[in-house]
Amino acid sequence: MNKLLLIVFALCIQLTYAQRPQSKAKGSNITISGKVLEAKSKQPLEYATLVLTNTETQRVLGGVTNMQGEFSVDAPAGTYDMKVEFIGFKTKPLAQKTIVENLNLGTILLSEDLETLDEVEIIAEKSTVEIRLDKKIYNVGKDMTIKGGNASDVLDNVPSVNVDAEGAVSLRGNENVRILIDGKPSALVGLSGTDALRNLPADAIEKVEVITSPSARYDAEGTAGILNIILRKGKITGFNGSVNTTIGHPDQLALGANLNYRTKKINLFSNLGYRYRKGPGNSQSFFTNFDNGVLNDYRNEDRTFDRKSNNYNGSIGLEYYINQKSSVTGSFFYRKSKDDDFATNFTEFYDVNRDKTGDQTRIENEKEDGTDVQYSLNYTNNIDDKGQKLTVDLQYGDSRETEPSLITVDDVLSEQNSQITNSISKLLQIDYVLPIGENSQLELGHKADLQDLYSDFKVRDGNGDPLENDPSNTLDFKQDIYAFYAQYGSKLNKFSYLFGLRTEITEIDLYLVNTDSFSEKNYTEWFPTVNFGYELNDSDNFTLGYARRLRRPRFWFLNPFESRSSATNVFRGNPDLNPTYTSSYDLGYNTKISKFNLGASLYYQYSTDVIQRVSILEERNIDGVLTDVTVRQPLNLNDEQRYGFEFTANYNPSKKVRLSGSFNYFNFKTDPFNFSYTSNSGETVVTELDEVNESSWFARFNSRITLPAKIEWQTRIMYRGPQDDAQSTRKGMFVTNLAFSKDLFKDKATIVLNVSDLFNTRKRESITYLYEEDDTLRSINDSSFQWRERQISLNFTYRFNQKKKRGRPEGDYDGGEEFGG
Repeated sequence: MNKLLLIVFALCIQLTYAQRPQSKAKGSNITISGKVLEAKSKQPLEYATLVLTNTETQRVLGGVTNMQGEFSVDAPAGTYDMKVEFIGFKTKPLAQKTIVENLNLGTILLSEDLETLDEVEIIAEKSTVEIRLDKKIYNVGKDMTIKGGNASDVLDNVPSVNVDAEGAVSLRGNENVRILIDGKPSALVGLSGTDALRNLPADAIEKVEVITSPSARYDAEGTAGILNIILRKGKITGFNGSVNTTIGHPDQLALGANLNYRTKKINLFSNLGYRYRKGPGNSQSFFTNFDNGVLNDYRNEDRTFDRKSNNYNGSIGLEYYINQKSSVTGSFFYRKSKDDDFATNFTEFYDVNRDKTGDQTRIENEKEDGTDVQYSLNYTNNIDDKGQKLTVDLQYGDSRETEPSLITVDDVLSEQNSQITNSISKLLQIDYVLPIGENSQLELGHKADLQDLYSDFKVRDGNGDPLENDPSNTLDFKQDIYAFYAQYGSKLNKFSYLFGLRTEITEIDLYLVNTDSFSEKNYTEWFPTVNFGYELNDSDNFTLGYARRLRRPRFWFLNPFESRSSATNVFRGNPDLNPTYTSSYDLGYNTKISKFNLGASLYYQYSTDVIQRVSILEERNIDGVLTDVTVRQPLNLNDEQRYGFEFTANYNPSKKVRLSGSFNYFNFKTDPFNFSYTSNSGETVVTELDEVNESSWFARFNSRITLPAKIEWQTRIMYRGPQDDAQSTRKGMFVTNLAFSKDLFKDKATIVLNVSDLFNTRKRESITYLYEEDDTLRSINDSSFQWRERQISLNFTYRFNQKKKRGRPEGDYDGGEEFGG
């Protein structure tokens, strides 16, 4: 186990932009470097391990190769037994050497071990955490609670990340997170990110990168940071793969396959899947209404969701190795989704004495037919053996959704609505890496990200005619972003630094056809980044980062269409939104103490023009009755300060018991703000939002215990504390997941029983207060929302030409093997 921990340590401190400096003084560290290739194809072997054993102290050190097959390990001068290992390949012993100065072992060739090849597993089954200068990498691994799940389930199990009851993803309590797939925007995220993440199977995901202090090579979008989802792609020669199936209650069926075929010249990989899910959910809103501060009446809305989803997705890619240094990869992704959703909204009306005065049943039947297509092409050229590298990416995506819906009120057809959304996206990205000397590196790059989106939203009454206050609209949205960056990094003994500067030129055109209004927002901004790392010793390291970020309002926040499931509680976009800018600071510390792995971070963010959803009341004529309608829409508020700290811990008292946990506390302060709007009567209404100075926290605990008969039992507990904002108070939420796993057929198969939300408590509960301009109370809304009820599922996975890998380090999400810089 100690050797494995040291290997992970070497992997984590492997910086892509630096090699170790020479140090020949007696008693100081020397550097052992080299490169590992596959003997037949001469392709680099990533994650090959150099193992060093000091012949005097028997201390074991190690290093792991990067994507170019290169390793660089610091060690005290001395005599060492050395060997190079890679799972499925023959171990390569090296001659014992007494090393007193820097040593380059040159190129080391490894050959496949045909006798033990069937002991290799491509799909990693261990969960590890790798610490880099600007990010943490969480390998999905053997987390049973996500088996049969989706990308939202994976993200919700990553420290610092939360996924709320509606599927909104937040990082350290901030929902403005940039989500990338394999480092780029992707059709996998689709037009509506939360729905698409639910359709991306967890089994297709290899790891998640949490980037809280992004360097200049990353998009400036996302004030909270970036979540980069890395999909699986096989690395071992021959034909291999896995198939899996999931059944569950409420109704759930999933079939999937990950297939890979690799030779000396090509690597063919694919992910195929079908998912059917019936997703029951519910919500309740109880309104207490006032007139000039005097209690007037009550209204209760009970809503149930009956959702049926059929989703087909498939991707296929081919990587062709032009020569030992360069390759071309082309891939194609296709997804077809069909949803049939019923939202039943039962409303009861009460007078001031809570005597019932009437009721209404409103049913919305919405069907969704969506298609996403994406073509990608990548060219990679490792120009030389020193790390000089050029990559070029091209990407084209086409996403289309059609959403017709019928609304009945008390069994009478009331509305016939439809929304058609088409989006074309194009991407060009060029990155160049130039090593400077032995310990420094310069990176340059350009990216063009172009989007052209058209949305047509029509609302008609039961006879097909426009409503009196017609909320229909047609939107033509274009957003072009051109980015350029440069960054320079180096390592001086135990100290690392990375300085970067990125500029992004944004051109936005927004045309609202119904009102014949056109607006454009063009701006050029600079985004500096600074990252430092210091390795105190083998077990302790510090990181410090600064980054300027922004949040551009997405098209669904700009589009002023209204949700129609409820006539009295709606959401609409705001075409006047401006971007939010944030300066973010992050200080991190990681250490290992005996069987404990501990990590801690302090962070501070200052944001301007913060985008936040607020609620207003509009008086509308509904069925001949003047009724107060709650309208939620996003607005630019004043500045916000956010600070907090997070703590992660991992403790493995034995091979059969692994415990981990994380805790995150944050405080946010928003300045007071007044906003005005024009009511339907033409009156200007001013609403004042008081200063907000509130804090919240969330915590996770995870245990994995091996029971008799080698049954794995995993328990994951999460609690999110209460939180207030300018208008609402949100209650705390407690969630528990259970899973039991058993390997079968000589480890070629695994069966997992998973219970998600054991106590059925995953609900968002909140109270919202709305006031008149003179601070007179107008309405109180006590609400709860549950997107998906408790889910029980059974997952079966069968692997062919691969078995469960035994050679990778062990760890857990919430702490893991946290070393490196």
